[in-house]
Order: sequence, then C-alpha cells, then structure tokens
Amino acid sequence: MLGSQMSAWGQQEPTGAAQSMDAGTLPAVTVTATGYESEAVETPIATTVIARDELQRWGAQNLGDAVRGKPGLAVTRDSAQGANPIIRGLGKDSIVLMVDGMRLNSAQPAGAIASFMSLGLAERVEVVKGPASVLYGTGALGGVINVRLPQARFEPGVQARTSLSYDSARREPRAAVVGNASSADHALMLGASLARPGDYREPAGRVPRSGYDSHAFIGQYRFRLGGGQQLRASLQRHEDSDVWYPGSTRSHPLPMVGSTTIHSPRQSRTLYELGYSRDGSGERPLNLDLRVYRQEMRRSINGWANGLGRDLSVTDVSFATSGLDARADWLLHPQHLLSLGVNAWQMKADPSSLAARPPNLNQLQVNKPFHDGKLSALGFYVQDDMQFGRLKVLAGLRHDRVRGSAAAMNNGSVTSGMDRSDGATSGSLGALYEVAPLLRPYAGLARGFRAADLRERYQNGPRQDGFFWAGSPQIAPEKATQLELGVKGDSGSLDYTVALWRNRISNYITGAQLSGPAAMAACGPQAAACKQTVNLGRAVLSGLEASINWQVAPGHRLSAGYSRVRGSNRDLDEPLFQMPADFVTLGWEGRIAPQWTLDARALLVRRQTRVATRFTRGGENATPGYGVLDVGASWHPGKDHTLRLAVLNVGNKRYHDHLTEGISGQEIKAPGRSLYLAWQGRF
Repeated sequence: MLGSQMSAWGQQEPTGAAQSMDAGTLPAVTVTATGYESEAVETPIATTVIARDELQRWGAQNLGDAVRGKPGLAVTRDSAQGANPIIRGLGKDSIVLMVDGMRLNSAQPAGAIASFMSLGLAERVEVVKGPASVLYGTGALGGVINVRLPQARFEPGVQARTSLSYDSARREPRAAVVGNASSADHALMLGASLARPGDYREPAGRVPRSGYDSHAFIGQYRFRLGGGQQLRASLQRHEDSDVWYPGSTRSHPLPMVGSTTIHSPRQSRTLYELGYSRDGSGERPLNLDLRVYRQEMRRSINGWANGLGRDLSVTDVSFATSGLDARADWLLHPQHLLSLGVNAWQMKADPSSLAARPPNLNQLQVNKPFHDGKLSALGFYVQDDMQFGRLKVLAGLRHDRVRGSAAAMNNGSVTSGMDRSDGATSGSLGALYEVAPLLRPYAGLARGFRAADLRERYQNGPRQDGFFWAGSPQIAPEKATQLELGVKGDSGSLDYTVALWRNRISNYITGAQLSGPAAMAACGPQAAACKQTVNLGRAVLSGLEASINWQVAPGHRLSAGYSRVRGSNRDLDEPLFQMPADFVTLGWEGRIAPQWTLDARALLVRRQTRVATRFTRGGENATPGYGVLDVGASWHPGKDHTLRLAVLNVGNKRYHDHLTEGISGQEIKAPGRSLYLAWQGRF
C-alpha cells in the first residue's frame, strides 16, 4: 500500500484531479504535503490542490486570484499584480512559497513574492495549511504553497499545449505554450508565456497605473542513465516591467510632494537547477533525489512623488540564493515509508539606494539600508509514513540552524551586534483512521518556526504604511504550535473535508509604534512616525473550514465551502491585525449537451468588524461584506480543445477585500464586470 507512493521526489507530475462529469472525480494527489505523491484524502494534513483546468477556467491572473475563495485561504493585494496569498490568517512572511519545490527567497517591501512566476505555465498549485517546517524549514508557520511547472517527459514524439485568453475588464491578452519532445533516453521541455494587462476597470472607472507587462520562459532537459536513474537541467526566467502599486499611495508631509506611490520599473527571477534522481525497485525500493540550484530575484523599487512627477527614492536590490536539497524515500517495511533529507541554502543581498535630500528634494543622496546581508539555513529531517491496517500515522522531526549577518546597517552607522544564529527543532504527528471511504477522521499536532528575514533584521527606512521602520538584528524566531482535528471522505461521486484548528505563536514578529525617547533612539529624525520590528509576546489563531464536492446526477456537480479565521493579540487583548473575513462559496457545473457545459460560482463574504484598534492606533477599519457571482460556458469540440466564455462579477459589484492595502476608504477596488474568453488546445 505504501509502495504505491514511491515515485521519485520532484520528478514525476502527479496524476492530478482530472474531472469526468459522469464518472466522478479522481482523488486529488499532492506532493507538497508529504514530499512524494500521496492522495490528499489519505493524508492527516489539510491541503488544497488547484489543477490547471481550474486555473484556466476563471482566468486566474496570479497566485492570489488562484487561491481566493478556497477555505482557509485569502489574499492581500496592493495592485493588480501584487497579490499575496494568506494561509489561515498568516501572510507572505509566515508561509513558504515555492516553484517546483525550490523556495522563492526574498524580502518584499511592496507587491507579491508570489508574482515572480507565470501562472499561465503552471500545471497545478498545491497548498499545505498549517505549520510545515519538518519538510520545509524556516518560514513555514502558516503553511506552504508550491507551484508545479511542466516537467520534461519521456513520451514518444512531439507534443504541445497552448492557451489564449482575453479579459475585457483588464484589457488583457494572455498566451502560453509548452512543448515536449522525447527520443530514446532524451527529453526536452520548453515553455513560454506572455501577458499584457492594461489599467483595469472597476465599476466607477479605470484604476490608474494598474497595468504592467509580463513574460516568462521555462526549459528542462532530462537524460536517462539506465537503472531508473536520470539527470536533469532546468532553467526558469520570469520578468515584469512597469509595475505600479496603487495601494502603496500615502500622503507626504511636504505639500509640494502631495503623496507618494511605490513602483517597480523592472523585476525578474532567474533559476538554474541541476539534478539527479534514482527510482528504486524491488520489495524495498529506495528513491533518491539530489539538486543544486541558483536563484536570483532582482528588483527596482522606486518611490514616486505624485506632486513633483519624479522619483524621491530609487532602490536596486538582488536576492541571490544558492541551495542544495537531498532526499531519500525508502520503503523500509511494507508498513513504513521512511524519508530522510537535508536542505541548505544561503541568500545574499546588498541593496543600493538613492533618496531625495530635504528640504528641496532635488538632489539624490546615497542611502544604504544595510551592506552585505546574508541569511543561511541548514536543516536535517526524518519522516516515517506508517500504515497499520485502516490506521495511517505520519510522524516527522527536523532540526535547523539559521544565521543572519550583515557588515553594516543604517548607512553604515551600525556595525556591531549584527550577527545572530538560532537553532530550532520542529516536529509533526498526525493520524488518520479510515472507518469508511466517506468517513476518515484525523488529528494532527505540528510545530514550526520562522527566523526573521533580512529586511526585518537590518533595514532602516520608510515603508508603505507611512512609518519609518527600524530593523532589529537580534530579533528572535517565531515559533508556532498547531492542533488540528478534522474529517475527510471521498467516494468518487462525493468528497469533502472539515477541519477545526488552533495555532499558537510565540515571539510573534511584527512592528511596534514607538514614541518619545524610544522612537528617537530607534528612528532618529524620523521619530514622529516610528516603528521597530519586535517580538510580540503571543498571538493565537483559530478557525474552521469545510468544503464539499458532490456529483448530484450524471453530468452535474455541486460544490460549497466555508472559511472562518479568528486571531487574537494576547498582549493587547484585541483582534490580531489584518484577519480575513468569513466567507461562503457555492458552485455548480453541469453538462447541457454532449459538447457543452455551464457553470457558476458565488463568493459571499461577511462584513469584517474584528479590527486591531490599539495596535494600529485606529489605522484598521471595518470592511463591508459583499457577494460576487461568476458564470461561464465551455465548448469541447474534441478531447484536446476547449473554448470558454465567462462573465466575471456579473452584478458589477464595487468592493474591496478587507486585506487590501491602502488608506482606509481609499483602497483600490476589485475589477468590475468582465467578459472572459479563452481557448486551450493540445497537439
């Protein structure tokens, strides 16, 4: 039974959740949850799997769009491009984002780390909800999101898949193509995507500066050595240009400036990977996978003075990560699948910045937030996947060492006390019992941690919330402990999940507003609006989430979901800052003719009144609830081609999510009614 899970880590694409309207659904398969292919319904971990067909169906522009409306997930955005996923109330700093199992290391002042990838090329998106540090180390307090891109396949001949789409609200044409060629022991995959969204339309008009340009290229070559062994070489390149973040707009104390808005003239991600894998055989197969990689995330981040019509600050930064991952999966016994692994990486950054000198702001001077920053991590883990009849137990243990260092910070004024090294032990224990295919209760206990990033440790400077932030080189890691109880079931025609969870975080990393002598000591002349990165004593999050997918009749399916998250700042005895609102999703898909299907989905979001008033000093306000309906029709002239027409936001509802960045009352609104046209084909 465990032997069926012994596919090589990171090598073979999961079979996915391909739908057959008449035969039910195949079980969702996840690699991210356990490190190898496993059915989600048989895993004592809360997961979400989004297949490529679903990404294409509703025209997901970015990863935030992809996860929106999924139970336990939410999105915060400051632009059309800058959409960061939220897992169970925890944001970009507390989750690990990956592409093909390699983490996107960076420190984002604005925009989304998740936008450094092309969703148009993605095969699937896998989400693990809850602490996942056993497999993924520092940062996985809230969970993990892994975008899986196409892999080179040993399939005879040449194949290609293409997609074209247009969104009228965004005036956005998009195109993507992926090709695969194989002969004997050689396989080559090449892919490219292009998107040109313009300034999108919300019900009251166009949102200025919301358009941008994006393109991406991926490639992979595989060579079979024989005996189940393979070598691979991969390249990924993604680039965005002319990206503005309207949600970052803030008023400026000087009347001639008026307000400032952050924009990124250019940003890119380049990844090189070399790997070796071996698929085991026999009664006790041993699978091996080894990879080394280099990833560079480059970005220009400028502050535009809207009153002056020019930049007040210009920053160029590159986050370069070199890493090594090694993993072994061994079917030690028919009841024990043992996984062992080591992960090591080092990220370097040395931002170069120029800032306008007051009072006239007509001369740029050098501003060095920090110099020669490094963050290094080394972790070892072991995991045992055990099967005892109907009882499945998954247990894991990991130890990490994370070290941060910098030569200087705050324009060279601080050169001592910069180094800090922390050790952390993470663990997880989950059990699932199959009473029946539709009744599989499970329980899980997981512990994770997050060491501060380079920005939190060393950067002194203004941020988009209007405050001058002071770094804290000696900030301690966060630690989280989550208890989860749930039940899953899957009979082919009906599948569902229900999960109740509670996550307690100690040393919660956030910003504290300072005043008086403390503000002057931390921020100097900027003491009037000063925050410093600090460890909050304790934060507690809890929630309930549920989803169901039911084939009510041949060719007709109903779906529903519910999400509820509560966060508490125990130090200030108030709600935690920026908690997602409760919501319900409803969906239907039905075949109305042999080649035609209709579908609809509704998202109903409750008014959010649980806000942090003391922590933000009145800066977070309640947000009205709203409802949005999308409808669509798909024509399938053959098994390899689909033409789709959909109307998004049918009621032209004007709204914004509670987590949207911006001054209260001035947040950017979501796109209005839009006509979405798409075609997918295989050759």
